[in-house]
Amino acid sequence: MSPTAQSTASARRVVFPFTAIVGQEEMKLALLLNVIDPKIGGVMIMGDRGTGKSTTIRALADLLPEISVVANDPFSSDPSDPDLMSDDVRQLLEQGAEIPVTHKKVQMVDLPLGATEDRVCGTIDIEKALSEGVKAFEPGLLAKANRGILYVDEVNLLDDHLVDVLLDSAASGWNTVEREGISIRHPARFVLVGSGNPEEGELRPQLLDRFGMHAEIHTVKEPALRVQIVEQRSEFDQNPPEFLEKYKPQQEALQQQIVNAQQLLPEVKIDYDLRVKISEVCSELDVDGLRGDIVSNRAAKAITAFEGRSEVTVDDIRRVITLCLRHRLRKDPLESIDSGYKVGKAFSRVFGVELPEDDTAQKNGTGQKLGVRG
Repeated sequence: MSPTAQSTASARRVVFPFTAIVGQEEMKLALLLNVIDPKIGGVMIMGDRGTGKSTTIRALADLLPEISVVANDPFSSDPSDPDLMSDDVRQLLEQGAEIPVTHKKVQMVDLPLGATEDRVCGTIDIEKALSEGVKAFEPGLLAKANRGILYVDEVNLLDDHLVDVLLDSAASGWNTVEREGISIRHPARFVLVGSGNPEEGELRPQLLDRFGMHAEIHTVKEPALRVQIVEQRSEFDQNPPEFLEKYKPQQEALQQQIVNAQQLLPEVKIDYDLRVKISEVCSELDVDGLRGDIVSNRAAKAITAFEGRSEVTVDDIRRVITLCLRHRLRKDPLESIDSGYKVGKAFSRVFGVELPEDDTAQKNGTGQKLGVRG
């Protein structure tokens, strides 16, 4: 590492390493799969307070390799992909201008609860536009989040209109701001991660359905694990550099595994019969629309790529289908059966596979496989 890179690294805020996080396999797997294939459509994490949601998301952003960006560009434009470039950069490129390139860490942008639409989308300075004849645009959080992670804590307390704006941008990959007949757009391709506590109310079903995956996390009950988590945290707080050094090999191995998975993803195949069975499960569960089918296919391919394979297996589908479908089931207020359990049952009927005894088959499956290949 060069002296400048070292000084930048030391200037950055120290973040708890992703590979040191104990438990919460569902959440970790959902986040990793979305990083491998951002088209999965983001993750909604529902669970108790104090279960390390923001720590995990920060750790993931810190783990990701640096990306090449156009220097001094507020949108972190990709110097080689026109879909991830601002219009200004594309124009310069078309004119044959030299584009200065630099590298930077993947951004994790926190959306504050009280944020206004202007703060999120950006604003157009009308006076400047009229007097100077230039499109004076003040970028918002969506511009900052392009090619990064946008984290919304307590998403269920956010204004529905703002959630709509975020989901629209995440789905289309563009943010458009219009005011007084002036229109400006910029790329806004990010992994949307929302978190919330079920006690504070649910998201509207039509908004919930727009999140690709839904992970449920609970407070660790096992005393030995709780002690391990507390000890790790105090060890990290006492001497962060030493703690980071200890986990460096695992961090580097996982980072390489993600990069390999992103490269392998286009080659991953899913057999026609398996695709039909995924759709059968969705049909049997009475899932509205086709989003569930699409996301389940994408997630199965992503977990296959993550493990360095190019053929999706039934087990790959088993490990992701609950994450992809549990939030798309119609809620019956009188029913006490967990929606994840219903997805598991439908899966085992359609695929003819016996699930593990315990209802948390999803967790067991991911727990065994979410390893880092050294």
